[in-house]
Amino acid sequence: MIYMDHSATSPVDPEVFEAMKPYFVDSFGNASTLYSLGREGKQAMEAARIEVASLINAEPKEIIFTSGGTESDNLAIKGTAYKLKNKGNHIITTNIEHPAVDETCKYLEKNGFKVTYLPVGEDGIIKVDDLKAAITNETILITVMHANNEIGTIQPIEEIGKIASEKKIYFHTDAVQTVGKIPVDVKKMNVDMLSLSSHKLYGPKGVGALYIKKGVRIEPLLHGGGHERGLRPGTENVAGIVGLGKACSIAKVSQETDAQKLTNLRNKLVDGILNSIEDSYLNGDRTKRLPNNANFRFTGIEGESLILRLDTKGIAASTGSACSSTKLEASHVLTAIGLKEVEAHGSLRISLGHENTEEDIEYAIKAIKEVVEQLRQMSPLWCGIKK
Repeated sequence: MIYMDHSATSPVDPEVFEAMKPYFVDSFGNASTLYSLGREGKQAMEAARIEVASLINAEPKEIIFTSGGTESDNLAIKGTAYKLKNKGNHIITTNIEHPAVDETCKYLEKNGFKVTYLPVGEDGIIKVDDLKAAITNETILITVMHANNEIGTIQPIEEIGKIASEKKIYFHTDAVQTVGKIPVDVKKMNVDMLSLSSHKLYGPKGVGALYIKKGVRIEPLLHGGGHERGLRPGTENVAGIVGLGKACSIAKVSQETDAQKLTNLRNKLVDGILNSIEDSYLNGDRTKRLPNNANFRFTGIEGESLILRLDTKGIAASTGSACSSTKLEASHVLTAIGLKEVEAHGSLRISLGHENTEEDIEYAIKAIKEVVEQLRQMSPLWCGIKK
């Protein structure tokens, strides 16, 4: 199997796995207990907090451990809304956010909040002027993802952060797809809150973190024993947290080299596909995108059939977000950049990882070309286009 779906999840790094193992069996104590077995877990957890903070240039006390990106997004958005509801009820986001943000905003709309969904251009990037125009006296939160999970395009987060800071509006970014892949500096980006997830950077599933800038106040979603500064109560997942910390420490050393390698592989893939397959297109900006992401569309075919046929050839890829892979409707991200539903249905997301090679890319180009040609021979849409 050639795995090319790292935006959905990544394999656990062997070093991460080894770091986690003692906290399943030997050092299994509850990190909130006072005896030595519990203190071992607490010390490991705090060491991981330092590693996570170091990767994004934060302070350890600004890191709250969660169950993953979805919980982090919910805590940041709902927590801000509930805390500041007496100050205002307006939230600004984009129309290409991950469901963890999009559905949370829709929930808040049903509960008295107003949400502005900024449009994006065909490159998948918002216009900063649109953001400025959307701000009102009631705006309490701006939440814009750092990079899109489907098409990989990177938003102008530093510019948005500067505007939010000047207006004294809380700014949250979902950086699940960027942390560990490209440099993320919360101070330079001027963000108040940032979500990240372990399993996107070679750590275990079921653990993530929310950066909350010192001085920012939000309401907890859960209530209990007061863990994580009272913002995320519940017995800590020590093994998972240790894994996240180790993954972050590895990424801090390797991400620059990995990014250059993945950019080269991605460009080879993009050139190979676009030059060898008729009526193939790259979705999103060519350069302002994640180093490992390439999202294509192919006229006249259906994405799910493409994925299943590639699977038989030993290639694991996707049509878009793993969180939406069972839905039959067209991707909201692809329709947001101006594609018709029939065009959006013919999409393929390739997201590379550090284990992928040039040989993998060469094989993938050949396999994708063969499958597209096979599917087009059976496609009434393609035959109608070519008549």
